[in-house]
Amino acid sequence: MDDSSLTWDDGALLTIDQRGLPHEARELRLGTVDQVIDAITTLAIRGAPAIGIAGAFGVVIATRAHTADGVVDEAAVQAEADRIAAARPTAVNLAWAVERVRGRIADGADAVLTETLDLLAEDGRVNLAAATHAADLVQRLCGDGQLRLLTHCNTGRLATSAVGTAIGALRVLHERGAVADVIVDETRPLLQGARLTAWELAEAGIPHRLTIDSAAAWAMATGQVDAVLVGADRITANGDVANKIGTFTLALAARHHGIPFLVVAPESTRDTAMATGAQIVVEQRAAAEVTGFGGVSTAPAGTAVFNPAFDVTPADLVTAVVTENGVVYRNSDRFEQGRATTTPTPADQGAAIATIARQLYERGWMPGTAGNISVRIDDDALITASGLSKGELTERDTVLVAVADTTPRPGQSRKPSAETSIHTAVYRTRQAGAVVHVHSPFATALATTAARPGGSVDTLRITGYELLKGFGLADPATVVVPVFPNWPEVARIGADIETYLRDHPGAPPILFITGHGITTWGDTLAQARDRAECLEALCELITRTGRTDATPLEIG
Repeated sequence: MDDSSLTWDDGALLTIDQRGLPHEARELRLGTVDQVIDAITTLAIRGAPAIGIAGAFGVVIATRAHTADGVVDEAAVQAEADRIAAARPTAVNLAWAVERVRGRIADGADAVLTETLDLLAEDGRVNLAAATHAADLVQRLCGDGQLRLLTHCNTGRLATSAVGTAIGALRVLHERGAVADVIVDETRPLLQGARLTAWELAEAGIPHRLTIDSAAAWAMATGQVDAVLVGADRITANGDVANKIGTFTLALAARHHGIPFLVVAPESTRDTAMATGAQIVVEQRAAAEVTGFGGVSTAPAGTAVFNPAFDVTPADLVTAVVTENGVVYRNSDRFEQGRATTTPTPADQGAAIATIARQLYERGWMPGTAGNISVRIDDDALITASGLSKGELTERDTVLVAVADTTPRPGQSRKPSAETSIHTAVYRTRQAGAVVHVHSPFATALATTAARPGGSVDTLRITGYELLKGFGLADPATVVVPVFPNWPEVARIGADIETYLRDHPGAPPILFITGHGITTWGDTLAQARDRAECLEALCELITRTGRTDATPLEIG
């Protein structure tokens, strides 16, 4: 995919000085051990695989420098190797690579160079294999559609020697035509995401957006992320992962939102001799990295600083660790939190629908046979059957209909719910995974009293409530909810909804039907249900507080 970012040229290591990017891609030539160590510690070279290879080249340089008349001063070279390995303590690759070439020191500089060049070539092959396995897993978990992905720090060819790990997976997915968008964390305090990852993705032509680290969780909450892919600097025997500071926060947010969190790294990053992440030494870096940037001070003089370069993500927050050998660590609970490891059967989906229906029935929102729930399965919708009590549904009480025209699929004995046209109107205009239609009392009453006579589609503007954040809005300060007339012919209601949603692409994932309840939708059945709960709670607050405006159809 890429030419190597690390090359050997006439006794020196050549690389890109990452401190100059993205504005200046200047070459760095390192001909002494001190220069190699300085490049590693100042992050001119960074990324676990890259600093490992650079460290190995440092041993080559040391061996050449301590060879006289064909005789190697092994003690001196070993001492230099110790200095190199200690340059950055958290990333295991540095010590691993130095240890790998140590065994050739007695054979001379050429032997150490041969081993290092083998390591360099191997890194590119390993990264491509790991990236391909990770891309396969992302599509297995999230489906074959256009993917919205999030990454942290830099894990591309700058952080390795070629291809990259997590970014390598993004490149593989991009080549498959599967990437809609990549959200790039800026990665404080040194902005490796902003300076390096954005540069690499632009270079590769991969669509991306840069965001501040603290916006990542909100991106997940608002449905903008299908999976998170990160690299690693050390992975312990139990699956704990040390990576750039901020990774732990991402894993917590991904866990909360049921989003796959994948770690992509070479086998050399796995430290099976270390039992858990509690044993990892986390590097503390200079205060100046936090108190200012680019030579400009941003904090009061003398401010105390906490500046860990890495954090440790516990294994139970990691969906999977992927290396060149495939999935080497899999958290069963987290693995199942992805969209699916395999496509759920209609029976599985029917059971989930029945469970949610019983919950809503017990709350009085689906009394008797009223209300309906559906999930999308490719070009079909699986919806609750007509005329059945929602408190007694089983996985068999659903009907599969075509989204395109609401026609039931052959071979089914049940009839679909009368409101099927409402559900399919949503599916035809939105990339929703599930729809919930309920008769929750406060929302139904509020919409009914607020609607004007005449049979037109009205709107209800609601502002100033914290609960608005539950709808995944771009601006959670205000929501404008359509209020549809309740025609006797439900198909006509569905037609009104479809027309409105096509004409209003920014409409929220909620709507009212006068005297007929509310409809909400989301990526998952749980999200659609949560939005129904949020809308009902919002309407109850409005009703109980009496915060109504005299202006028609405005509530503030």
